[in-house]
Amino acid sequence: MKKYLPIVAGILLGLCFLAASVPVLFNLITIPKLPEGTPAAHFMEAFIPTGYVKFVKLFEFIGGIVVMIPRLRNLGLLLLGPVIVNIIAFHVLIDDPKQLINPMLDIIIVCALYLLWDARRKFAGLLN
Repeated sequence: MKKYLPIVAGILLGLCFLAASVPVLFNLITIPKLPEGTPAAHFMEAFIPTGYVKFVKLFEFIGGIVVMIPRLRNLGLLLLGPVIVNIIAFHVLIDDPKQLINPMLDIIIVCALYLLWDARRKFAGLLN
């Protein structure tokens, strides 16, 4: 069972990021308007017209695919790590912190932390 758990976590993490990036990258949905005057609306007003959101979604797409491949999983975690930190920072600092209790975000956090823990010996070289 322990052998398959990282594979399942990698696939779940990758599918979460693919589900979030594909609709935006391929213009399958329009990004919803946030309530006027809120910090989240100001934040998105700065990022959507500049193309920054598409840039981040491209990293989510590439990282989501790479993290599902067991041999490249650690590279995928390196690509997705800053994105995950920014998602958490957005919800804590800009949006409502209650949004952290979100099934998709919870899956992302749990799977990423588990995969980091599983590969901690390989990542130890980065910290030395």
